[in-house]
Amino acid sequence: MHNSAQHTITVPAAGFCQGQYVLYRDPEKFWTGQAGHTFVCRVDRVGLHDTYYLTPLAAGRPIPFASPDYMRLLPAADAMRDIDTAPLHSADAADGMTAAAMAWLTQQHTTANTLPELPGPRG
Repeated sequence: MHNSAQHTITVPAAGFCQGQYVLYRDPEKFWTGQAGHTFVCRVDRVGLHDTYYLTPLAAGRPIPFASPDYMRLLPAADAMRDIDTAPLHSADAADGMTAAAMAWLTQQHTTANTLPELPGPRG
């Protein structure tokens, strides 16, 4: 007799810190098949009993008592990957980068290529 066990993947809930960005899945909307159930939030504070207070970045009301089981961290490295991996010495390097990445690189270039200003003489 063949026993076919189903395998489920369980990801343990992680601890999150104030100011981090997370992907949040609204469990009620998700389990009832409603649209717009997953979105990006900022962790505003850590609550009691392993819950979090979230603010959706796009729009919407703050989310109190969010369960970490329905949250995943959005690491800064993922958001900044286009800057970190951009081929800066090719003619079309800017085509694959976001406007924010280009602004950051422009600022870094300007800062790196100007002499630091010294304070004026005291009188």
